Amino acid sequence: MLILFLASAVFLLWPLSSDEFRINWKPEDLENKHRFLDAVKPPEESGANPNILVILVDDLGVNDISYYGNQMIETPNIDGIARNGVAFDQAYTASPVCSPARAALLTGRYPQRSGFEFQMHDRYQRNRLEYLGFRYLVRSDPWNPMPANRVPRQEDIDHQGLPPTEITIAELLKARGYATALIGKWHLGWNEQNKPCRFGFDYQYGFFDSHTLYAPEGTPGITDQKIKKDWTDQYMWKDGRDGPKGIYRNCEPVEEEEHLTDAITRESINFIQEHRSRPFFLLASYNAPHTPLQAPDHYVEMFSHEPDPVKRVYYAMIKQMDDAIGRLLDKLQNLGLADNTLVIFLSDNGGAAYTLTTDNAPLRGGKITDFEGGLKIPFFMSWAGRITPGSSYDRPVIIMDVFSTAAAAARCPLPDDRQIDGKDLLAYLENDNLVPHPFLYWQRGNSKAIRSENRKVIWNEEFGDTLLYAIPPDAFERTDLFAQNKENARELISIHQTWSRQLPPPLWPPIVRFREKIDGRSFYFEN
Repeated sequence: MLILFLASAVFLLWPLSSDEFRINWKPEDLENKHRFLDAVKPPEESGANPNILVILVDDLGVNDISYYGNQMIETPNIDGIARNGVAFDQAYTASPVCSPARAALLTGRYPQRSGFEFQMHDRYQRNRLEYLGFRYLVRSDPWNPMPANRVPRQEDIDHQGLPPTEITIAELLKARGYATALIGKWHLGWNEQNKPCRFGFDYQYGFFDSHTLYAPEGTPGITDQKIKKDWTDQYMWKDGRDGPKGIYRNCEPVEEEEHLTDAITRESINFIQEHRSRPFFLLASYNAPHTPLQAPDHYVEMFSHEPDPVKRVYYAMIKQMDDAIGRLLDKLQNLGLADNTLVIFLSDNGGAAYTLTTDNAPLRGGKITDFEGGLKIPFFMSWAGRITPGSSYDRPVIIMDVFSTAAAAARCPLPDDRQIDGKDLLAYLENDNLVPHPFLYWQRGNSKAIRSENRKVIWNEEFGDTLLYAIPPDAFERTDLFAQNKENARELISIHQTWSRQLPPPLWPPIVRFREKIDGRSFYFEN
């Protein structure tokens, strides 16, 4: 009996950590990167390059703004970017979770190409006992723990982030003579080698992790709304502003009392003012409306007619952010910079329906899933004299296109030692006969999807689920065509497999499966 007890204890408590997930890179790749950037020169003629403002927001679904019909919230400033330019009505993220999508935007590459396949995590199951406790004792549905397999060592967890060998659009534009800034959320690592200050940003303000408090809890004049039914919410309030969730300026910690949406706007306006006489690239990376839910009281009062307190604060956060974006755009106008500024607005992924703030209806699913509610994003672009106001574009585009569009606007060369997946959308707007992406790909472990111009397949290799939809006609994914069109689905899966074989293994593993229930069936997505 004692031997059995000891054997069971060893089995349950034996560490799962493994050096399988050791993070390193080839020195020659880093040398090639710096050699390429050193060869990029500023233009000889002054004033040749436009300013570039990218407004990236967090977990905002297409149905969360009035441009696409939301009748609860008026978002005239966000909508105005589309009305003054182009709306990409078939726009997608590269991943329905935050950090891989942000890696894709900054590098112009599918995140899997650098091993950035999964969301970063700062805590993994240490042993099988923790796994069993999580699975059977913690009420975490719809989040379920992955099987107790090998996990990274702590030193490898600490080094998770965007690999230093990747070239960001900030590095490219900085070499071209731009002043560059990241203001807001980073979520691509906070090791010294992964911080934004190491990736071409002259100025940084904000936080490094997936979330932070918008203001210290209990701040007068701000409503704090917790979500009891969202398992993830409790941890966000508990984390507060510790470590990578703190506020930093040029990668040094600072105190911030102002609501973060307004602070990001303040810092962005100051940067534009300071660099109004030279080309600038500003990534204004708002964390709204990502949880935790915190909004100024006067915005919450605007939605007093909404009986659900969670939705009331969520709507308030979106309205506050829209007003903030309006002030940012007004600054460009007041400084006479609007006509020479390429403005890009987009979200990192679809709405986070599991927080009970939004449901993405009539789209299916939401953040974490490969359904349209998780992958489709609002994506608008304006540039006076280059983009026809009030236009729309209905071919599939993807978040990596921001990189290539910005590079083309600044007439930057692209590196030839790596695959760049993004396309210059300005060129495609000028020639509607061209197709930017014959296929779009998604992959997180066993969770996979592919979209052609008129078909989309979602499947899970572990559970055997396969769904086929005719998109865009069936944009709401109501009719699964797999049983009648298996060969069509298998053809697309084969194309995906060819793409997938090019990819390196993930730099770190998933930690949970997310369960999405559709018509009584459960579908699982790794995260």
